[in-house]
Amino acid sequence: MSTVQSSITNRKSKILLYLPLIKSTQTSLLLLTGVAGYLSAHTAVNWVHFWQMLPSLFLAIAGSTILNMWWDQDIDTKMKRTHKRPTSAGQVTRDEVLVLGIVVSVIGIGWALLVNWLYGIVVFAGLFFDLFVYSMWLKRRTCWSIIWGGISGAMPILAGRVLAVGQIDAIGILLACAVLFWIPTHTLTFSLKFAEDYNNAGVPTFPSTYGEAVTRFAIAFSSVIAALTMGWASVWIGVTAGVLRVIVVLSAGLFFLAVTTVFHPSDRVNFSLFKYASMYMMFAMLLIIP
Repeated sequence: MSTVQSSITNRKSKILLYLPLIKSTQTSLLLLTGVAGYLSAHTAVNWVHFWQMLPSLFLAIAGSTILNMWWDQDIDTKMKRTHKRPTSAGQVTRDEVLVLGIVVSVIGIGWALLVNWLYGIVVFAGLFFDLFVYSMWLKRRTCWSIIWGGISGAMPILAGRVLAVGQIDAIGILLACAVLFWIPTHTLTFSLKFAEDYNNAGVPTFPSTYGEAVTRFAIAFSSVIAALTMGWASVWIGVTAGVLRVIVVLSAGLFFLAVTTVFHPSDRVNFSLFKYASMYMMFAMLLIIP
């Protein structure tokens, strides 16, 4: 193999190692919420803005995720779930990950600011809350850090709505709240499933701080609020009666699993709720798109 071919092969291998750093499934779901937020305005689509929103928001979310991987490298090595990640396995250096995260984040946020200053500020707020408030400041100190992580997760849908309507409006706030209250359903079921991992890493969680019973109640409560908020936002947006009925049915499924995990807890129910919560949010986002 020639030197040039070897260099190309090495670059491809390195790129393949970088790809897991963006958590493609999570990033795609958050990007979908941004699209839903934009199209929820039910106005004539500004295609110049829309097609610039997709890459700018994607890069900002991906950059934030990469920087989180960089910051959490030490605790990832202590968790069975994460110890094989390229960062914790030593396949990429921390300096490489830091540089990549900064470059991707700066491009994403800079692009967003050029598209629209208010949209860019909301996008930046998502990265700020995720990296500096959630990960760097609170994650290793308190289980309540998930609230701030939830605020970060709610920023993409608010950013999309802001870009479409030019302001932070009541519907945008409602949609953001729906995502905010959905996130504990997702993360708390995760913390129950991988409680040992988080304990080994020294990361405080609701199960380790308040016990499983309180955690399951918190999951049920947040699920109900998320479903009610999404329903309220859907009515305000003006979705059709048929779409609203589907959202109600999906919300009922979320509510059923959440209540079941309180009164009939089991690993199977917990895992089902974890998976259903992701499906719920994905379909809810698709349904509010006209």
